[in-house]
Amino acid sequence: MSFEAKIKELGLTMPEAPKPVAAYVPAVKVEDYVYTSGQIPFVNGELKFKGKLGKDMTLEQGYEAAKVCALNCLAVIKGQIGSLDNIKQIVKVTGFVSSASGFNDQPKVINGASELLGEIFGEHGQHARAAVGVNELPVDAAVEVEMIVKVK
Repeated sequence: MSFEAKIKELGLTMPEAPKPVAAYVPAVKVEDYVYTSGQIPFVNGELKFKGKLGKDMTLEQGYEAAKVCALNCLAVIKGQIGSLDNIKQIVKVTGFVSSASGFNDQPKVINGASELLGEIFGEHGQHARAAVGVNELPVDAAVEVEMIVKVK
């Protein structure tokens, strides 16, 4: 089964690649790698998850926000390589979590992205990762995710 078909089988829809909110490009392809810029949880052009985890949002909401960010990363990657079936390996995921003082479950939040990638890509979705708590994210986003993927 293709990776794009797997997304549909999971009941998800591949979003349009979000437009940058500042002076950068959504992704850069260098040889066999695509590096995405950080993607925030935009759904149809609207920021769906705002605020700080541990204050304005629950862990479960953060987990869902990370999934949206991962899908947005995949949309950006697809724009660079034409089809997600051209992905050979998810190499690295970095997640940033807007965190209230005392919130330290950033890894559980970013599991939303990591577990989704595992469901879609199987062994090709196993990746290195960082989950970082931050004081603020652009436009009050709750989560931001960036990826590095190896392509065929």
